[in-house]
Amino acid sequence: MTTRHLAQSRSLSAVIVFIAAITCTVSLSAQSIDDITLNVYKDINCGCCVGWIDHMQDKGFASKINHPRDLNGVKHALGVLPEWQSCHTAVTKEGYVFEGHVPAKFIEQFLAAPPEGALGLAVPGMPLGSPGMEMGNRFTPYDIVLMNKDGSSRVFAHVESAAAQK
Repeated sequence: MTTRHLAQSRSLSAVIVFIAAITCTVSLSAQSIDDITLNVYKDINCGCCVGWIDHMQDKGFASKINHPRDLNGVKHALGVLPEWQSCHTAVTKEGYVFEGHVPAKFIEQFLAAPPEGALGLAVPGMPLGSPGMEMGNRFTPYDIVLMNKDGSSRVFAHVESAAAQK
């Protein structure tokens, strides 16, 4: 191989590596909900948590289930204050926390543009009719709370009806 051909070959290799890098970057930044796996921390005996996980899977989220011995310790370590707590906690690989029966629709909205300083979203308690807490046509309106890393919070969304959470 001549020096000229060797130089052209190296240049071509560099271009191929560059294009491959751009392709990988574009595909990573265009991540879909189907690519998100939630690490869910729950009590092994909790059925409503399973209902919420089923809701999330129906909406395209994958889940990895964890049954820690000290669930409250996990919540504390993640920064979930007692007033925000519910029965299960889900965490994205980026560290965003979703506490309780937050509908997938609002998690998608949050992940599309996370507010600066946000820890995640919470549905404190276990509102009747929220995903995983369905009981026929019964429904209790509830707030979805935006949890901030500094311990502050505000209402992210108000859910007035079962239809509003779909």
